Amino acid sequence: MALAAARVSMPEQARRGEIVNVKALMRHPMETGYRVDDMGRPIERHIVERFRVTYGGDEVFAIDLTQGVAANPFFAFYLRADESGPVVFTWEDDRGEVTTVTRELTVTA
Repeated sequence: MALAAARVSMPEQARRGEIVNVKALMRHPMETGYRVDDMGRPIERHIVERFRVTYGGDEVFAIDLTQGVAANPFFAFYLRADESGPVVFTWEDDRGEVTTVTRELTVTA
């Protein structure tokens, strides 16, 4: 089963040197493995373990997640617009599934 769609919010354009706000939301249950269903059976663990962002090929944000993170993890951070290039967001879960979203950032003089 593929991971759910992710949402990313960031400007499409920025001036060189400008600090831009980036937001990313992954729709994911982040099931801890500690809960049980209505029949008393354990619910299998299912979490996003790693979130990584690259900009122009360089890693600009990365975090390893645990079962302590709530469902639908949301992250916001800033990056400096140095050059035009792709901003690639990658989520990896504990079942080996990967979701990637790419946004292009155009830098003007």
